[in-house]
Amino acid sequence: MGTLYLVGTPIGNLEDITLRALRVLREVSLIAAEDTRVTRKLLSYYDIHTPLTSFHDYSGPGKLRLLLARLEAGDVALVCDAGMPGLSDPGYPLVRAALAAGVPVTTVPGPTAFVSALLLSGLPTHAFHYLGFLPRKTGPRRRLLARVAQEPDTLVMYESPHRLVAALRDMEAELGSDRPAAVARELTKRFEEVVRGTIAAVRAHFEAHAPRGEFTVLVGGAQEDAANTVPDRAS
Repeated sequence: MGTLYLVGTPIGNLEDITLRALRVLREVSLIAAEDTRVTRKLLSYYDIHTPLTSFHDYSGPGKLRLLLARLEAGDVALVCDAGMPGLSDPGYPLVRAALAAGVPVTTVPGPTAFVSALLLSGLPTHAFHYLGFLPRKTGPRRRLLARVAQEPDTLVMYESPHRLVAALRDMEAELGSDRPAAVARELTKRFEEVVRGTIAAVRAHFEAHAPRGEFTVLVGGAQEDAANTVPDRAS
């Protein structure tokens, strides 16, 4: 029986990958990728020619059975478009199925966007509450934010560009406009940017500058107030 390797891949800069990850991607019999087009660029950059198959949100039970069958015969690597597979991405069902089938599962650690954003945010890092992707609609999003409004730790979440401003407005309503916040985008890339300030200030910035890229949003915990805000914008 093979092993399922959860391989971390770069979140932007293609040089942010470990030597072990490159070795594993060369040696496994198959790589299951969230988007084969994205992963093919990474493999081409490092001259890796391992066969690829897709595994994403719309992969059905048949694809799970296929991957489990491949794991009976050899090692398989699971990757996502950026960061660690299985963390706010479609990899979770395969991990669950592999564990249920008795397949060994291990990680080849790599970067994650929210950790980099947290370190750059200027907000407390000793404890944080990871929310993943926020609900798409205002009602469920505001209910989630209301549930964590008194959370003392830094809140960490992902958001898409076309919902960012609406999400920040909901944060103002549920968490307070003066709560310190930071929004990071394009991490490790040429146009990396971190906007820091109150939720209201950050929202105003992105109302004036159309959001582009994928965003990590961080908000200070309930014990943080505007006096602790880092009034800065880095890019």
